[in-house]
Amino acid sequence: MLVCMTTDTPARLLQLLSLLQTPREWPGGELAERLGVSRRTVRRDIDRLRELGYPVQATKGADGGYRLVAGKAMPPLVLDDEEAVAIAVGLRAGAGHAVEGVDEASVRALAKLEQVLPARLRHRVSTLQTATTLLTSGDGASIAPETLTVMASTVAGHERLRFAYRDREGGESRRLTEPHRLVSTGRRWYLVAYDLDRAGWRTFRVDRVSEPFATGVRFAPRELPTGSAAEYLRQSIQGGQETYEFAVRFAAPAGQVSAKVPAWLGVPQDDGEGGCVLRGTSGDPVEWLAMRLAMAGYEFAVREPTELVAAVRELGGLLSRAGAGELGERVAR
Repeated sequence: MLVCMTTDTPARLLQLLSLLQTPREWPGGELAERLGVSRRTVRRDIDRLRELGYPVQATKGADGGYRLVAGKAMPPLVLDDEEAVAIAVGLRAGAGHAVEGVDEASVRALAKLEQVLPARLRHRVSTLQTATTLLTSGDGASIAPETLTVMASTVAGHERLRFAYRDREGGESRRLTEPHRLVSTGRRWYLVAYDLDRAGWRTFRVDRVSEPFATGVRFAPRELPTGSAAEYLRQSIQGGQETYEFAVRFAAPAGQVSAKVPAWLGVPQDDGEGGCVLRGTSGDPVEWLAMRLAMAGYEFAVREPTELVAAVRELGGLLSRAGAGELGERVAR
């Protein structure tokens, strides 16, 4: 039986790697058939992948099998067209609407992916994104993913960034900055950067940014006045608006609660009774904070302020009526 041999070894190795990244065990005979080579060539190619650091595990048997397992380092992924489009659309959707959990690392991943996407796939991603409507935050503060990817690239590369900015009063200005970090609060994206024209650290709402431009000029990173970008953002937001302090007790350990609430709200502390207390300062509407606390998924009790207590009660009544299929009197009328 004649077998059509694949002579392009690099291309064959990429095809083999792509097959192995499917979470299953591949019999040697099936791999040989897929690649159009002999089983001996498959074994030789597997050895090459191992030499390159890919953790390929082999199983014994009549036909033998191969599986790519978790290793010490993340190997380059090989994606087909459909997989690449799906990932790009998902990252764009999350980034463009400041979805909690979609942080700067996700935006950097989007920047890397879109950089290597062929033009035909970039067009598909844009078409799908345009045809998709997502629920935005209450003020409709959505942003173009391209804005985030430019910013993420300059943060990672320590490259000066120039952009147009609209402040809260609607005033327009041009800014030249040394970008430090992108931070998502779950409602909005912010850029923490050193403003060169104003010789000081600033935070910028990304939905107010337009025409971002990477200048190509590198810079040595400066040290923030505070320990982290998230803490600097929290202080910056609190300094520019009326805020209130809150205290909430959760019926769950701090380690579990901290994984469910954003760090900028505060750090839960164990109370020694199996629960924890979250204290913080917020400038968000108490209705939004009530909903965000409920989303943690643990029983909780508000200690202060009284306005938050009232907001939680109102939210609880609303959800109880909704679950029972009832409408409140104000709505029914």
